[in-house]
Amino acid sequence: MLKLSEHTPVFLACGDTDMRKSINGLSALVQHSFKLDPFQKALFVFCNKQRNRIKILTWEDNGFWLHLKRLERGRFKWPTLDDATMALTTEELWNLIQSPGIEQKLRRTQVLKSR
Repeated sequence: MLKLSEHTPVFLACGDTDMRKSINGLSALVQHSFKLDPFQKALFVFCNKQRNRIKILTWEDNGFWLHLKRLERGRFKWPTLDDATMALTTEELWNLIQSPGIEQKLRRTQVLKSR
C-alpha cells in the first residue's frame, strides 16, 4: 500500500523513463543517475514517454514496493526537463496521480540536479 505522509520526500524523474525497468533497474537509476539512496524513506516517481503510466518506487522496512498507475484516457502533465530530478511535496504528487489534468502543481523551476 502506498503510504503518503506530508514529510515523505518525493523525487520525480523529469522526462521519460523506460517502463520495462522494474525494481532493480529503477533502483539502479536512483542510485547512479540521481545520486540518491534508493533505500531511504522516499518516493521515486517515473513516467513513460506516452505520459499515460507512472511507476513509484519506495523502500519499506525490508523490501521495495513498486506501484504502477496506467491511465485509460488522458495523459499526466509531466515536466520535460530531460535528465533532471525534481523534488515535490506529497500533496503535489497526490494531485498529479489523482488529477492528470492539473498542470499548475508542476510549474516549478526547482530542479535538484541533472541525471
